[in-house]
Amino acid sequence: MNFIGTYWALVPPLVAILLALITKEVYSSLFVGIVLGAVFFCVSTGSGVDGFVTHLLDNTVGEGNDAQSYGLIHCLSDNWNVGILVFLVILGTMVALMNKAGGSAAFGKWASKRVKSQVGVQISTLLLGVLIFIDDYFNCLTVGSVMRPITERHSVSREKLAYLIDSTAAPICVIAPISSWAAAVAGFCAVGENGLALFCQAIPFNFYAFFSIIFILAIVLTRYDFAAMRKFDINQNVDDATTDEVGEIADAKMEVASSGIGLKKLGKSGTVLDLVVPILLLISFCVLGMIYSGGFFRAGETYHDFIDAFAASNASVGLVIGSLTALILAGLWLVTRRVITFEDALSCLIKGFEAMVPAILILTLAWTLKSMTDSLGAAAYVAQLVEGTELQMLLPAVIFVTACFLAFATGTSWGTFGILIPICVAVFPVGAPLRIISISACMAGAVCGDHISPISDTTIMASAGAGCKHVNHVSSQLPYAVTVAVISFLTYVVAGFTQHLGVLQSGVISWAFGLFAMASIFVLLKKMGKLQR
Repeated sequence: MNFIGTYWALVPPLVAILLALITKEVYSSLFVGIVLGAVFFCVSTGSGVDGFVTHLLDNTVGEGNDAQSYGLIHCLSDNWNVGILVFLVILGTMVALMNKAGGSAAFGKWASKRVKSQVGVQISTLLLGVLIFIDDYFNCLTVGSVMRPITERHSVSREKLAYLIDSTAAPICVIAPISSWAAAVAGFCAVGENGLALFCQAIPFNFYAFFSIIFILAIVLTRYDFAAMRKFDINQNVDDATTDEVGEIADAKMEVASSGIGLKKLGKSGTVLDLVVPILLLISFCVLGMIYSGGFFRAGETYHDFIDAFAASNASVGLVIGSLTALILAGLWLVTRRVITFEDALSCLIKGFEAMVPAILILTLAWTLKSMTDSLGAAAYVAQLVEGTELQMLLPAVIFVTACFLAFATGTSWGTFGILIPICVAVFPVGAPLRIISISACMAGAVCGDHISPISDTTIMASAGAGCKHVNHVSSQLPYAVTVAVISFLTYVVAGFTQHLGVLQSGVISWAFGLFAMASIFVLLKKMGKLQR
């Protein structure tokens, strides 16, 4: 029996998702999906009874066979993945350093004097999320660490904080030209084409990202919420009922310097600058690191200007270079000002790594599951479905749904970009409005699927940053994400049918329809009692 290149290729991730929702345990669910995918692959390749166990172990834990590699060890040895893991540890260390220095506590005190309401603290969280646009991992962990004490003081649940974080992480990064996401999307375009320019052209049609931000603003300002979120607002003080392994990441990060040895020894207290300066250093040097990896500082034929350097950058390498430089400078800033001791600064390395262990484990398993899905030919199967669609006017909507489903099943938006964007680039001619709209639909659908998938790294990081139970975060934000997804789907239908008018005209008509649809659905949900105060 052949499972490769058929709908069976999507069964392992779907089983993992279903088990995670039922058992509320992520690690074992992901591992079951990996093993099931390995079984499908071994059966399809006809390894025989004698070699079945050997091939099963190779494809689950090892490096795969001679021709292809998908196992756990292979994913851990991948240069890109290793870079992301190192970046994650550095971010954890940076957060631990800011907490140890008292920067987070000082910012909390500063903000608590100026933010006097639940609406104000939620708007502040959204603004901070918008400002930290360089990378979604950095966004989730930093916003969660800084805002969690303030939101808890104003009785905003951890689940609501996780939703605020998640809605200003990937949706912001995917519409920011200077971000790791822009670099990734640009890298999936055809050789010789300015992928970053194409990314910028597609930004206005990224309806899911924009509508997610607008919808959450409406939710915060009107104080309406779905029942799935309100039940956590009522029980928001019961920490032991809302924390799991993922939540422990944030718990580990929330140790502030007021109880640390360093501040007591030196008699100094942290200030807001001890939070702001490290964040500014992190953003600045991450940007410099990305353009460095893209050739901006090189001479001769390998030189790229600023825009081309971003398009050619290696986000994994650039973020590690930038974050490591920022970490060293931030450590020097704090130590030379005698806010913390050198020994305490070094201890943050261990604290940062310890805080990231649960997330690293989940990411490793999620990457392995995604790799196993690729080995079963999920990309070819989805590509065949998309290319077989005859009604081109419906293609943006079809691509949006396809990208959403694929990102949901695999837990990765970047993997979805890699599958669908080359297809969009190949199918539509250069300069065609449908080409730009379809690429936007691909990015929007990928972010939507990533947003609601329980095995998505961004969703995991949002839970980690807020310190809430991962399954609670997934279930509580699902009604919001699905509502915006429906509005976005309808808007892409309108964009497809109006694309012959031109990019500008189609954009104006689509935006007008989308905003009208959002307002109408919002009022309808209130009348039906789905949204309540």
